[in-house]
Amino acid sequence: MSKTVLPTDRELPALVVGPRSITWQRASDSRTLLAAGYALVLQVAHPTVGAGVAEHSSYKRDPWGRLFRTLDFTNSLIYAEPPVAAAVARRIRLLHTRIKGVRADGSRYHALEPVAYAWVHATLFEAIAAAHARFGRPLRGGQEQQFWSEWRRLGRLLGVRERDLPATHEGFRDYFDAMVADVLEDNETVHGVIDSLGEFASPRLPRYMVPAWKLGAFPAGRVLRLATVGMLPPRLRKRLCLGWSRAEELELRTLGAALRAATPVMPGSLRVVGPSYLRWRNENEQTGVRQATGGQLDSRRVAVLPLSADRS
Repeated sequence: MSKTVLPTDRELPALVVGPRSITWQRASDSRTLLAAGYALVLQVAHPTVGAGVAEHSSYKRDPWGRLFRTLDFTNSLIYAEPPVAAAVARRIRLLHTRIKGVRADGSRYHALEPVAYAWVHATLFEAIAAAHARFGRPLRGGQEQQFWSEWRRLGRLLGVRERDLPATHEGFRDYFDAMVADVLEDNETVHGVIDSLGEFASPRLPRYMVPAWKLGAFPAGRVLRLATVGMLPPRLRKRLCLGWSRAEELELRTLGAALRAATPVMPGSLRVVGPSYLRWRNENEQTGVRQATGGQLDSRRVAVLPLSADRS
């Protein structure tokens, strides 16, 4: 692992975000979970990421473990104390050094290819911002640029170099459009991910909870698939051969309007979930949650910033 692309300890205070940041206030709004599939499809449509996920990911065998590991990472990066956020980021980069192989066309790939590695980080920003535009609190005016600037800084913790992503939000939009037009492709991993959204494999549950799970899993899976396909840029949706009807668009718009209308009455705990999530993971990993979910959170290392800052 190259040490030159990672920030020094002296740089950390300038890179991490805090309670006053747009990232802190918007990144873990519960409504952004509807964009999880959207982010994942954008990622695996990149040929390098798609190949790496196909060969190295356990999302099919262990979807819940994969989900919790992703939530552990993103929430630790944003809401944990700076030394912990940096340690989590370094671990993620170290894990990516092992993800390499050969694509179906015979070309070699590596997860730390700068373009692919930066793209994954950029898709998380896109998913959060797009989710708020569709379902939550749309970013206004200078908020978009502030959020993007903060997200680029967090990327530095992961070893995403400044030159790998544009400096301005306007530049990001051009970059995103160019990636969709010229780089993203149809592949088996994309369709495996989309198919998995409607399956919703059950986590380990007590027997008495299984009927309730079966009752709720189908509509939840349908909504997640609807949001995922509906949020994709039309040209990418067409490239992936995903149908989209006027009725589906109307359904998604109606869902978005209802969720946006709920904003004034939403408790702060649902607008900023991250700190509470990390505390829950720490408190429960010794009582079986970690084993049940396949999570990797280490309560000895994760220190969460105070709950009093959980406000938008």
